[in-house]
Amino acid sequence: MSLNKTPFFELRSGSVDTLLFVVKTPDLNALRTELTRRFEATPEFFAGDVVAIDVRRLAEQERVSLVDLEALLKSVRMRPIGIVALPAQTWAIQWANEGGLPILEARDRRGAPKPSADEAKPNTEAAAVIEAAVAKEPPPASLPQPATIIDRPLRSGQQVYAKGDLIVLGLVSYGAEVIAEGNIHIYAPLRGRALAGVHGNLDARIFCTCLEPELISIAGIYRTTENPLPADVASKPVQIWLQEEKLMIEPLRLT
Repeated sequence: MSLNKTPFFELRSGSVDTLLFVVKTPDLNALRTELTRRFEATPEFFAGDVVAIDVRRLAEQERVSLVDLEALLKSVRMRPIGIVALPAQTWAIQWANEGGLPILEARDRRGAPKPSADEAKPNTEAAAVIEAAVAKEPPPASLPQPATIIDRPLRSGQQVYAKGDLIVLGLVSYGAEVIAEGNIHIYAPLRGRALAGVHGNLDARIFCTCLEPELISIAGIYRTTENPLPADVASKPVQIWLQEEKLMIEPLRLT
């Protein structure tokens, strides 16, 4: 039997989408405080999420203990799978080579700009940033995917993924997650997480009849409950879209 053909396993090239945990300060205490605060507010927010630690935003002379950071992420139920670093960040590469997490290449859509003077300083207000990593090139043009319709409520811990548009007719509870490569339509309260355009579709939108989310995201740009919603959209019918990499939220006029 050929070594390339076996009924027991296959080795195939591929790519996996994951989140980038973008480190913007070397202050481990600030990172711990921010992560702990967010975890305590929404314990299911990070549960089981796979992340790559991205240190490219750190200034040239800044260092962070990757051993301690890995342990910190695991303490809030995140699963580190690798390090993303610049070639000049030899301290991170050396740690990986000595048996830590592997070095990964992240071809994220927005790249990794050099930190500004403000970003290089420890920032306890936004010490930890999670950004979506579009870890593979945009898929080639193909036939439109049919919409996926979910006609039942989604409970905490449940997740639905759609390759095209996603239509949800029931409540999306706290701790539930709906993900789509296209648009998301929710004809019920959204109280969990909704992520549209997950492969970098900047034109994707989210529509819902009652906006009370833990998290909303389009093409990797996030907003969480840490930023209170304006009164004219909180618990109201809305549409959400991107404008110059900023989430725009507008009331829906249904009558």
